[in-house]
Amino acid sequence: MAKQNNNPEHSEGPVAKAIEEQTAKLPSDIFLWSALGSMAVSLYLQTQGDRDRSLFVGQWAAPFLLLGLYNKIVKLEGHD
Repeated sequence: MAKQNNNPEHSEGPVAKAIEEQTAKLPSDIFLWSALGSMAVSLYLQTQGDRDRSLFVGQWAAPFLLLGLYNKIVKLEGHD
């Protein structure tokens, strides 16, 4: 059961609501596997001597995990 927000000053806009409705449909595993995949690709690039690309791809893991947290919160708390 989603909590009802009784404060109209702190309500979500239509774009945020639409994004939250769509992201809530995604399984949380996608974000975890994406983070692990980016680390694996980064390791591969590092072993191939492509340090710059390795560092670039390796930095994707944290945003994927943050998106996974956002997804989980939207699923548990919903939007107003």
